[in-house]
Amino acid sequence: MDILLQQIINGLVLGSMYALVALGYTMVYGIINLINFAHGEVLMIGALTSWTIIGLMKDAMPGTPGFVILIIALLIACVVAGALNYVIEKLAYRRLRNSPKLAPLITAIGMSILLQTLAMIVWKPNYKSYPTLLPSTPFEVGGALITPTQILILGMTAVSLAVLSWLVNATKLGRAMRATAENPRVAGLMGVKPDMVISATFIIGAVLAAIAGVMWASNYGTVQHTMGFLPGLKAF
Repeated sequence: MDILLQQIINGLVLGSMYALVALGYTMVYGIINLINFAHGEVLMIGALTSWTIIGLMKDAMPGTPGFVILIIALLIACVVAGALNYVIEKLAYRRLRNSPKLAPLITAIGMSILLQTLAMIVWKPNYKSYPTLLPSTPFEVGGALITPTQILILGMTAVSLAVLSWLVNATKLGRAMRATAENPRVAGLMGVKPDMVISATFIIGAVLAAIAGVMWASNYGTVQHTMGFLPGLKAF
């Protein structure tokens, strides 16, 4: 029974990270019918950004609690990932919105390769050890073990999903997103600005990907420029 419980915990933790990435795919596809294959690379940029911020903060403010450093790094990673996805949508996808479906798909794959190459140049291609900022002593639950990092992953996923559900179903932006997904032209006639809604959707998807990237790096302890490919593929 304890082995079953342990595998359930492991599956929930891994599935939570995949769910955050998959939501970014789903939101973008639901609104503009585009599979953003650069989404995994947004996860990677978020993780590498947080790795850089953690290193800088440890040098500049020694003695700062690890949990505080992780939260600050996570927030900055979300801002960077959101800005990156906004730029990607504006420069790479917006002009191809009414093109044949193959054109934005090829562009997305090209953007994925470009981001991997840029990350390799900026952060170098070697694997980097991601600092352990939370206590490593696991808790025992019914014979199974769960670490503080895994608890944080489950908690962050639950909060993210709850906030996203509230945003989509109970806010003006969420109503505009649902209207744009159903019919962008009619939504435009009703006063909705489709370009703004689509950009907001890309930014929200990027924030979810950045959270998943930081959680992934914290759980597995390494970051590298190709780390987003497999999670992005499995989430897709």
